[in-house]
Amino acid sequence: MPRNVKPRLSRAEQARATRRRIIAAAASQFVAHGYGATLLDRVAEQAGVAVQTVYFHFGNKRTLLKEALDVAAVGDDEPVPLMDRPWVKEIQDETDPVRIIVLWLATSRAVIDRIAPLMRVVRGATSTDPEVAAQWDTNQAQTRTAHGFLAELLAGRGALKPGLDVEQARDIAFVLGNAETYLQFTDVCAWTPDEWQERTATVLTAALLAP
Repeated sequence: MPRNVKPRLSRAEQARATRRRIIAAAASQFVAHGYGATLLDRVAEQAGVAVQTVYFHFGNKRTLLKEALDVAAVGDDEPVPLMDRPWVKEIQDETDPVRIIVLWLATSRAVIDRIAPLMRVVRGATSTDPEVAAQWDTNQAQTRTAHGFLAELLAGRGALKPGLDVEQARDIAFVLGNAETYLQFTDVCAWTPDEWQERTATVLTAALLAP
């Protein structure tokens, strides 16, 4: 093969590359125009595909929004769930409860930084679109479950405050550390992401851990 000729992609690789372009274009359109005003033909135009290709891969705009959120959450389109990523093992291997919280929030901050623009879109559409409202509720439930992982790690190390059970610890961590609270602090209170991360770590440490 000549040196400057790139190898041809397989059909599966081509399809995956097409999906990536569509998801990237959709995220851009959602953030720029909001959910209601985003048109799939504009998404297709930006992605360089026919609108029928968008429908073939995703079916409808709601599914496309969900896929865009999923890719933003993990940072790529690899078929590996967020909680199966390498950072989880790093946190599991940590023995210092304070350090567990610090690592958890560092990862949470990275995830939220990626999804925050789209979460603003979802939040803005919840009052007018029942399907988007359902997506918001699903995301919140998944985030609450994820914070249960943090609470169980801390409980497993005997680090929770006396009288604080795992479910209570999960809910405290969820309310303080989820994307909705992040948006309130950064959009309304004008905190920087660094301030959110550092101050939330301080509050969670004080709220969850035994002295």
